[in-house]
Amino acid sequence: MAHERPANVLRIGLTGGIASGKSAVAEHFAGLGIPVIDTDAIARRIVAPGTPALGDIVAAFGPHVLRGDGQLDRAAMRRIVFADDARRRQLEAILHPRIRAAAAAQSAAAGGPYQIVVVPLLAESPMKGDMDRILVVDVPRELQLERLLKRDAGDREQAQRMIDAQAGRDERLAIADDIIRNDGDLAATRRQVEALHRQYVAMSNRASNR
Repeated sequence: MAHERPANVLRIGLTGGIASGKSAVAEHFAGLGIPVIDTDAIARRIVAPGTPALGDIVAAFGPHVLRGDGQLDRAAMRRIVFADDARRRQLEAILHPRIRAAAAAQSAAAGGPYQIVVVPLLAESPMKGDMDRILVVDVPRELQLERLLKRDAGDREQAQRMIDAQAGRDERLAIADDIIRNDGDLAATRRQVEALHRQYVAMSNRASNR
């Protein structure tokens, strides 16, 4: 399947480990008027009741991954896939091609001087090739673990497995064109976003004047 890129629009792939603060960064870019394409939101939409993706998940994992209202039981899926790499890859094979195609379609329609495309697993994804630059939201592992435990109120062992199932910090930093250090307060993060916003607008302007 071809994934067409919108003409003359700079695409910034925003990634980072779980609980690194990607959502807060994306929200600030959106507040600056920049289109944000969130692959997590796409993933939720494509597994709504009655969708082909949800049917494939039930066929692969069994009806016990559904809640009583027919929605996907995300907590049950997390327990399965973060305990078994083969099952995680099986789920990714169902979801990732659909997410990539939907993100490309949304990007083509979104416009803007540049776009932020939020992809949590970008380091492991062929979507890297769809991006012009990669922006990594970086936090130390211990802070990441602390935030994840606070956010999801899970146990430490499961939180460790969730972090370990993703690319490591060094792998993400190795693909980064730009980095936001998100180990300070929200104001510090916003200043970094605003500096990058100015940089991306200037890059977009240069590209459009060629």
